[in-house]
Amino acid sequence: MSLAGVLICAVSVGIFKIAAFGVDPFQSLMSGLDNLIPIPFGTLYVLVNLVLLVFSLLADRRNIGIATFINLFLLGYITQFTYELLQVLMPDPSVLVRSLCLIAGIVIICFGSSLYMTANLGVSTYDAVAVVLSGKWKLGQFKYVRICCDLVCVLLGTGFFLLAGGTVAQIPTIAGVGTVITAFFMGPLIQFFCDHVAIPLLEKGN
Repeated sequence: MSLAGVLICAVSVGIFKIAAFGVDPFQSLMSGLDNLIPIPFGTLYVLVNLVLLVFSLLADRRNIGIATFINLFLLGYITQFTYELLQVLMPDPSVLVRSLCLIAGIVIICFGSSLYMTANLGVSTYDAVAVVLSGKWKLGQFKYVRICCDLVCVLLGTGFFLLAGGTVAQIPTIAGVGTVITAFFMGPLIQFFCDHVAIPLLEKGN
């Protein structure tokens, strides 16, 4: 479940990219930082995740496991492969096809997240933040805490993008309608899949 969940999430990000309606909230933050900080994106991605990893280790190291490192080292490569494959299969997708890809991407990433989070072999460094805030610190239900975390990422990403010299007209390239939709729906959808698919599947397997 852990491995499958991470792989499914990686594929979903590639689908988001081909939809071109904005990336997920964390990638929105990373895009803003990428425009602001003059270092290679790969290095920046690792550095940001290392900061989040330190937070998780200090706050609740139970969230760190094999899935955390699978996510850290494999997600980017699988996402790139998926995106390039979809570009070959759909070189010039219509708005309708892109819209369907956006819907599929949202559902798939939430389903994948529910699998590896429920497997309890570690979560991504970003997912761990909402898990700590809701589970250990009791700041609210996971779905609402996740919405708040996602909105903060979108706002920060947009702010960093503008500080780097980006224009308001260019904001949809890092924070489009897809970003807003995922910010509000990922938390509730992940919890739905956890309750109705992932947890029953794990219990049946055990």
